[in-house]
Amino acid sequence: MTLITAILVCLSGLCIVATLLPLLPIAHGAVRSFDFARLQVIGIATLVLIAAALLPIPQTAMIVLAAMTVTTLAIQMVYVLPFTPVWFTQTARYAGDLEKAEVISFFVSNVKQGNRDYARVADLLAERDPDIAIFMETDQAWFEALRPSLSKFKHIAACPQSNTYGMILASRLPLRSYDVQFLLNEEVPSISCIATLPGGQDVRIVAIHPEPPLPTRDTLGRDAEILLVGEMASEEPLPTIVTGDLNDVAWSRTTRRFLRLSRLLDPRQGRGFFNSFDARRWYMRWPLDHIFHSVRFELVDMERLPFIGSDHFPMFYRFALTDADNNQPPPPGTKADLKEADDVVATEKHRNRPPVGTDWE
Repeated sequence: MTLITAILVCLSGLCIVATLLPLLPIAHGAVRSFDFARLQVIGIATLVLIAAALLPIPQTAMIVLAAMTVTTLAIQMVYVLPFTPVWFTQTARYAGDLEKAEVISFFVSNVKQGNRDYARVADLLAERDPDIAIFMETDQAWFEALRPSLSKFKHIAACPQSNTYGMILASRLPLRSYDVQFLLNEEVPSISCIATLPGGQDVRIVAIHPEPPLPTRDTLGRDAEILLVGEMASEEPLPTIVTGDLNDVAWSRTTRRFLRLSRLLDPRQGRGFFNSFDARRWYMRWPLDHIFHSVRFELVDMERLPFIGSDHFPMFYRFALTDADNNQPPPPGTKADLKEADDVVATEKHRNRPPVGTDWE
């Protein structure tokens, strides 16, 4: 076997391993981390297949390479194709008159606590002028730097922290209630509020930023918070938006279970990846920052915003509240979905531990 053939076989083997590992029902970062790099694995497998077709590879090696790369690509496509334009959309595009519609806009940004380019964030916020602005990884320095920009908002719910889990929610709309909550970990906040649209309709907004996965730790903290919010959303009678840096990709088993449990919709489906992380490295990007909504919302527009010095791109969204029935909600959760969610949440509630990444900045 030549060196080139050996390299291609090794790369193909790594691709198939990286593809099969996430299929294991194991809530550990050593397994779940492979959910993130599906696009990168597709790229590598495609290059291997092209190289094998162009180079003089022995027939036996060629069969092995073709089998592994085609299997890799087939499995990976099952997960990523729903987030391309070839798939159907869950969220309908609003086609009505925007001047008469009840439209709500969101600016959602993980600023990265160690990033101190305050002006770039403030300028982009002023340019977009959202109804709701949500910032994550905000310490006291970030809160003070953004305070002049936030003075234009009617209500501010702030929980600045120096452990990379600080959060700020600012609203131009009246808030009937707002709470900073620590759902499962006393150091990881989320913010829940009820905003009133100009026409008088109340909507529930939940901002979350669960823990990131690490190859050396389980992912129960992240999974439990996402699934708990999904169960809460399923019981919410108001039109609902859940948004934030979920530290999970759109195609993961946890996020898909969240959608089935909550019956919320993902506007990315059928439109694109909108990869928001890593903003500093084009070859290591995947969709980490999300927004999910109940069936009464239709999408006006969704945009990944320019670089602000963070490792995340900010996201901008606009939705119209309607009474139409144009959306395609996900299938309902099963008893198995509910049981697994309850088990994960119960396990996490009985653990007392510091969250991941508090010493990264």
